[in-house]
Amino acid sequence: MREKLFAIGEDFWIENEAGEKLFKVDGKALRMRDTLILQDSSGADLFKVQKKTLHVRDTMNIERDGDTAATVKKALIHAVRDRFSIEVQDGQDLDAKGNIVEHEYKIERDGDHVAEISKRWFRVRDTYGIEIIPGENDALILAVVVCIDQMSHD
Repeated sequence: MREKLFAIGEDFWIENEAGEKLFKVDGKALRMRDTLILQDSSGADLFKVQKKTLHVRDTMNIERDGDTAATVKKALIHAVRDRFSIEVQDGQDLDAKGNIVEHEYKIERDGDHVAEISKRWFRVRDTYGIEIIPGENDALILAVVVCIDQMSHD
């Protein structure tokens, strides 16, 4: 993924390690709330990511077919590391911890590693990698990363 391409109205691709375009993030312009659509390579909508307004904590919903699939909330207090909680509707909740702004963090479920996000794998500026363990819902994890990136740059 490339950093700072999350401006509303901008689109970008998420590629695999071979440079193949697997997912597209479609930034919907001129919306009242920040809205991004995660699509597969053929353009089919997978998830809609939308910022919730009027919340004490930064909150974004991830929707699928009009239903909430997950809710990402930024922690109120930042100690040494940034933290986000991810409430998954039809599954176990997740946590993201680390240096979110620098793209060096992990997503975990009950202390078990689910995904790792890191810039250190790349020499190209403003690019970072996302490693997701096999068996996870790649599109949902990528939607979570999009939410975290959005909230980290607000």
